[in-house]
Amino acid sequence: MSNTKNTEESQDSQESQDSRESQDSQQTRASRTPRKRTAPRKRPENDSDPTESTTERKKPKPMQVLRQAREQLAELTGMEAESVSSFEQTSEGWVLEVEVLELERVPDTMSLMASYQVELDPDGDLTGYRRVRRYERGRADARRPGGR
Repeated sequence: MSNTKNTEESQDSQESQDSRESQDSQQTRASRTPRKRTAPRKRPENDSDPTESTTERKKPKPMQVLRQAREQLAELTGMEAESVSSFEQTSEGWVLEVEVLELERVPDTMSLMASYQVELDPDGDLTGYRRVRRYERGRADARRPGGR
């Protein structure tokens, strides 16, 4: 009778092992099969869409526009802006006058400076610039009262 008992236990253990192997192979096959694609989640209505028209986007603040103008002018000209002497919002966007160091000399008062008029659209993107004057750092501007 002990032989019968051992045979039954052996068969039970073999069956449980076969069952485990079958489950493992099913899991392996399942991981290889592509998953069903789900529908994309809907974005909440308050998320901003980069493709929205400019009229629907939030207007940039003046300080953001000023920083963008300085960065964009420096990127285009290769010269860092030292100061902004004029800043105005217009119906077409923004107009700034930016002072840059064009040629450094010794002594510093002999360095050549330039004023650039920079035009930006309402979103703060540069649309154009031009040099409006060039002067030595140490000299007052004769054509404007008070050296401005």
